[in-house]
Amino acid sequence: MFTRFARLIPSAAAILLTAAVPASASQPRPWQMTFQPAATPVMEQIQSFNDLLFWIIVAITLFVLALLCYCAIKFNEKSNPTPSKTTHNTALEVIWTVVPILILVVIAVPSFRLLYFMDRTDKPEMTLKVVSHQWYWSYHYPDHGNLNFTSNMVPAEDLKPGQPRLLTVDNEVVLPVDTNVRVLATSEDVIHNWAVPAFGVKIDTVPGRTNETWVRITKEGTYYGQCSELCGINHGFMPVQVRAVSKAAFAQWTEEAKKKFAATPETVHVAATR
Repeated sequence: MFTRFARLIPSAAAILLTAAVPASASQPRPWQMTFQPAATPVMEQIQSFNDLLFWIIVAITLFVLALLCYCAIKFNEKSNPTPSKTTHNTALEVIWTVVPILILVVIAVPSFRLLYFMDRTDKPEMTLKVVSHQWYWSYHYPDHGNLNFTSNMVPAEDLKPGQPRLLTVDNEVVLPVDTNVRVLATSEDVIHNWAVPAFGVKIDTVPGRTNETWVRITKEGTYYGQCSELCGINHGFMPVQVRAVSKAAFAQWTEEAKKKFAATPETVHVAATR
């Protein structure tokens, strides 16, 4: 009974805290105190691990608080005019050594399991290569005729109604749902970080090195992220925008995108402005 109640509390808190947030929330919201809704298996496991850590932290905090209150009341000067001269207690020393070890094991096992799950997929169905630049992104689809394009933030004055400021780009990434997508990330200049919270993805892009992660998007929609590594004066103007579509829609998009970007002249990139 208690276990069922314990599982309900984080969910109930999330509902209350996000009551004013649309069901398809995939971008930061004012006063948001919870994760964005999970859109990949990785993010689902991250949220489950977070719930486990939450209850461990609550239990430790309440125990320490209760112990402090007990000691303050039980062992104050009025109750104990003659202070105890106890120097050790074998049973207590064993307990406060063994219990923290057990707690760390309980944390470590799911932590390492999640870490390896996040690392890479054994069965990638397609590859997306992400290359960071100061201060924009370029994307390559090596499995689709080496389709590639750049992605820049849309200035505030060019935004259309409903487009989020500092998150909208001119050319969004398009990926199919229910597909294991291998993501290869590198950089042309300095270290950046490609992060999409709803995917549970936050990967460094390092010059001269290719890092790997993966996503399997389970829900169609548009998801937003940002560069999450300080990379220079316009670090805050490197948004990530990913649109997840059906496999049929993705196949159609790739054909249209090949024609669109093949006909697009090379762009001269200028640092983004507010």
